Amino acid sequence: MLCGIDEAGRGPVMGPLVVGTVYSKDDEGLIGIGVKDSKKLTPKMRERMYDEITSSVDHWDICVMSAADLDANMKKKTLNEIEMGMFAELARKWDCDTVIVDCPEVNESSFEYRLSLLIGKDVEVIARNKADDTYPIVSAASIVAKVNRDRMMEDICEEFGMDVGSGYPSDHYTMDFIKEWIEKNGNTPPHVRTSWEPIKQLMMIRKNTKIDDW
Repeated sequence: MLCGIDEAGRGPVMGPLVVGTVYSKDDEGLIGIGVKDSKKLTPKMRERMYDEITSSVDHWDICVMSAADLDANMKKKTLNEIEMGMFAELARKWDCDTVIVDCPEVNESSFEYRLSLLIGKDVEVIARNKADDTYPIVSAASIVAKVNRDRMMEDICEEFGMDVGSGYPSDHYTMDFIKEWIEKNGNTPPHVRTSWEPIKQLMMIRKNTKIDDW
């Protein structure tokens, strides 16, 4: 049994971090579906493949960490350590022979070793950079993670009654929304990662502006 794991939402300033896992006896069916790195697929293609993946594999699941929980955890751990813990949680869900993950670190062997210790059972662990581009089981996990995160961002948009974008700092919808909220309220909106540098800078600008007003 293969277990593939990947994340969506590592870099955004808004929204959750979502890690997806897919368990399958082999990856022939996933190859037939045409899975690839979720970033290389259109939203419509991801949705179609998501339905095919979740209805055909042995198991699948997600692990979600909210922006608030990320901020709290970042006081004690690095982002890579947080992600590794989420990987381990999903790798322990069902029995498997091999766990393959998209490695967020340059030193793949070190990540493999530490993840193996966290998983705590006798399985082969393979951690590779860009595994979502080379291992179909990880590509499938990346699609599961990405589709679920996109749906959560849609829920956040509905909560605010407007388009707040994808949550990434490169998305002007996201950054415009956060800037306007901070200017109006003096604090950050819900679902924003206050420990991320772009948000710290916006809050510092707001603070300095208020001081200058005096």
